[in-house]
Amino acid sequence: MDNAAADFGIDLTVDITDVVCPITFVKAKVALEDLTDGQVASIRMNDGEPVQNVPRSVKEEGHKILKLLDNRDGTYSLIVRKVG
Repeated sequence: MDNAAADFGIDLTVDITDVVCPITFVKAKVALEDLTDGQVASIRMNDGEPVQNVPRSVKEEGHKILKLLDNRDGTYSLIVRKVG
């Protein structure tokens, strides 16, 4: 996982695989609030609802989705650049 993620210069890694929607987005949003504009977060989440909902919600908040990586273990890592 970290080979591709390392390409982006990750400033913060957050694992939200232990929570379910809608708490997944709440945890992702709180994590992004800790970053300064332009920093990059890697948000690890489970397949299914989180992968469908978190990227859309993050984008609606105005942040830039750089990549969605399949970790090949039932989880994905969403690479997000904080905007604003």
